[in-house]
Amino acid sequence: MGQHTQQVDVGDATLHVRTDGAADAPVLLLVHGLGASTAWWNPVVPCLADAYRVVRVDLAGHGRSQGLDTPGAYGIPGHAERVGTVLDRLGVQRVAVAVGHSTGGYVVSDLARQRPETVSALALISTGPSPEADTSGGALSRLLFARVPGALLWRAFTEAIVRKSLSTAFARPAAPLPDALVEDTRRMTHRALAGTARGSLAHIRERTLPDRLAELGKPLLVFFGAQDARWHASSAEDYRAVPGARVVVLPDIGHTPMYEDPQMTCDLLLEFAGAALRLGG
Repeated sequence: MGQHTQQVDVGDATLHVRTDGAADAPVLLLVHGLGASTAWWNPVVPCLADAYRVVRVDLAGHGRSQGLDTPGAYGIPGHAERVGTVLDRLGVQRVAVAVGHSTGGYVVSDLARQRPETVSALALISTGPSPEADTSGGALSRLLFARVPGALLWRAFTEAIVRKSLSTAFARPAAPLPDALVEDTRRMTHRALAGTARGSLAHIRERTLPDRLAELGKPLLVFFGAQDARWHASSAEDYRAVPGARVVVLPDIGHTPMYEDPQMTCDLLLEFAGAALRLGG
């Protein structure tokens, strides 16, 4: 199984990209969420890469990717366009399934809008459909994502505070939380973190994600953990408005099924990808 890591120039930034699996296999694209990185997919990549070429991208300002000069550059369409440029640089003409976790779901959905001929199907993991589904919008979050007080607050975030914050992504927090997840979050600038957060919220305030997806006409898998502490798990039902969508709620799982139940996550993605390919994706 081939493994390759590289930095890819996309114009306004250089993005960290990982590929696993055979070069001639169908492509699965994995895009992480806010404050995360390619490392959040580590538990499921070995299983997926047995049958697929797995492409992972650190979004601009995340993980080991270069940041951007202005907060306004972190909008969802910009993130999606850069991911599309990565696919061009890799010579990928077709993606069997574009998979997004949380905020990554907005990115892959907009990638499918921008490049409908490239993305065959979409899988969204723990991606909130609308602002009303958000359960993390407390006073601390509002301060953190504000420009001036947020930047000062972010500088005060110790490793212990970051670990505590990340633990809300798990119904049963990993003990200890994997160091790679903590290190990649701490590496981020406030500009990248807050800019992406504001861009994500603006995206679903402008139009809910189910409304956007209904127009794409792509096969769609959505799954949430029933114990998600960042989005109301019941909001998964909103995606049933998308014709043909498959919606799954996983019991005893939180916001991060890839770590909490990697085998179930892998099984769902492999089954869905196989069906998408049989449909001619």
